[in-house]
Amino acid sequence: MSSEKKEKTEKTEKLDKYWINNYRMGGYMLFACGLINLRYQWGEPEIISRSVLIFGPGAAVLVSTYVPALVTILARREVKAIVAIGGVALVAFAFSN
Repeated sequence: MSSEKKEKTEKTEKLDKYWINNYRMGGYMLFACGLINLRYQWGEPEIISRSVLIFGPGAAVLVSTYVPALVTILARREVKAIVAIGGVALVAFAFSN
């Protein structure tokens, strides 16, 4: 293996080392947004179902980062893209809600 290729591989491994923390922070962000939404809109109709729609997926992502079988699924590139798009959509829903 050439030194350039080896250097690139080491750099990629270093960047990939912390990818699971992105899932954890995103899950925590959705969980917190959902609970904040619940607290500040308490008393409005159907607020519980709207807040669960926000903090439910956040809790699921957060818990799945601690289950080894699910971590292997979360490591796939297409799953990362789907979760990122879904997370952005849920955050937009939380702020517009």
